[in-house]
Formats: sequence, structure tokens, C-alpha cells
Amino acid sequence: MNFTKLVVSVFYADLSEGLKLFVDCLQFSIGHQDLNASQPYCVLKKDEISIMLFQDEQLAKEHNPELRLVTNNIEEVYAKISASHPHLLHPNLNKVTLRPWGAKEFAIVDTQLGIRFQEW
Repeated sequence: MNFTKLVVSVFYADLSEGLKLFVDCLQFSIGHQDLNASQPYCVLKKDEISIMLFQDEQLAKEHNPELRLVTNNIEEVYAKISASHPHLLHPNLNKVTLRPWGAKEFAIVDTQLGIRFQEW
């Protein structure tokens, strides 16, 4: 078997919350959107990463995922996010921290999703 990409699906009660996080804060672009579908959704892209955001209130209540984004320059990512969207910084990991397992990490959280940023 050969896999080339993992595409994550994230469910929001209000799709605009996910767009604020991924497009406004993390600078993903919208590759495709269908906001008039029975289950509105967007396909977001950045570099080699794709994420599907769906608007579904019931599934949003059932699923609260945490994603990890690995970077080669965590200080740059932290500087941009903390300057533009400081309200998203997770209260328990709101600064770049060297973890016992050797990764530098910080985290953000919105109404639905936690994202941990790592540099190994």
C-alpha cells in the first residue's frame, strides 16, 4: 500500500468559525467551497496539507479533534499567531515550550478544535 496524503475532516456548528481559524489565522486558502449544500463544506489547502471543514451541528458536538502541525520554524509560526490572533493561544500551552519528549510546542484552540504546533 502507498499513501500520499492524509486529509482531515473537521466539523463545526458554524463553518465561519473554522474559516476564521484556518484562513484568517493560519493562512490556508479555499480550494473549493459549497456553502449552499445540505451539509456546507470547504476544502482548504496550504503547502501539502488539505483539510475539509463541514458545517454540521450534531457532528460538531460529537467530535473535538486535536491536530498537530509540524514546522521547521516554530518561533516564526508563534510570532505570527501570537501577534495576529493572541486570543486563540491555548491557556495551558500559550508559549513555545520544550517538552520532555524533545519537541518544541505551543497550542491554539477555537470553539471546536485544538491545534498543537511542533518542531522536532
